[in-house]
Amino acid sequence: MTDRPDTLKVDWQESVTVARLAEAAGIEAIIPVARWKGMGGKVNFNHRNFETFTWAAGLAAKTEEISIFATFHVPTVHPIRAAKEVATIDHIAGGRFGLNIVAGWNEREIAMFGVPQKEHDIRYDVADDWISLCKELWTVDGEFDYDGPHFQSPACYSEPKPLQRPWPALMSAGNSARGQEFAAAHADFNFVVAKDVASASEVAANGRRLAKEKYQRDMQVFGQAYIVCRETEKEAREFVQEYVYDRGDWEGVRNLLDVLIPNSQSALGDGWESMAANLIAGYGAIPLVGTAEQIIDGMLAFSNAGLDGITLSWVNYEEGLNQFNETLLPMMKQAGLRA
Repeated sequence: MTDRPDTLKVDWQESVTVARLAEAAGIEAIIPVARWKGMGGKVNFNHRNFETFTWAAGLAAKTEEISIFATFHVPTVHPIRAAKEVATIDHIAGGRFGLNIVAGWNEREIAMFGVPQKEHDIRYDVADDWISLCKELWTVDGEFDYDGPHFQSPACYSEPKPLQRPWPALMSAGNSARGQEFAAAHADFNFVVAKDVASASEVAANGRRLAKEKYQRDMQVFGQAYIVCRETEKEAREFVQEYVYDRGDWEGVRNLLDVLIPNSQSALGDGWESMAANLIAGYGAIPLVGTAEQIIDGMLAFSNAGLDGITLSWVNYEEGLNQFNETLLPMMKQAGLRA
């Protein structure tokens, strides 16, 4: 959330370039943020955003190995339509498609669809029914009637089925008690949003235990990180100072936090600025800031804490991915973080 000129522009060739660079570096998947309007402020963060199902279909045709996820908000897509779209993209991708399920947190966006925002836990109840209908569409041959608490669909039918069986990989980012319950029941991967690695480790252990004990499932848990890697730690921290404190969109981040936490500055008190700075720096991810050696040490901390992997983001994705491939990846292999 900064006015630096080298951030993502959201044009098609940029998406293709980023996906191919990530693929060349052996990164497993590319995962989009789904937004329908921006956050206001001086850069109107995320105001420009591709629709992620069609985006994923396009990238699936432009890549060969990397998995492509779509991120979507449950209130915006009926499961009958979504199940068909998922199967279609999985065929285009040759079985490399995945679905990132969001229950729908941004009330300002959901209002655009003429859908009243439901209470937090009810949103996950709807998502649970939504994905349950999708799973039947992906696995049941012939017609069937579906009568759930939120969706009732007579004579359901969907062909072809996805290439992946029983269905493509499912992802979520449930951190609340209800969100973790949803992830434990349905997600192959759940993302932890946490202030530090120790906190992420605790949430991850709880989520895995819930999935295993209550649903007899294995679930991977990922952390989130943003990378600023320079020759010296001083240079890296000076860059963070520039793009966050000198050029960050503080009005936009206030708008974002007010959606997440009403009257956020009053509610968070002294903790508001550090949370806002972290959102500007890496959308709430844990910082990996410093020299290449320090970045690897930070990744090892995630691994040693029991996280199965991490998402990565950069201010400049093309520069960051080239640096990752040329400098960080060989060091990761040496440290045992990559095969």
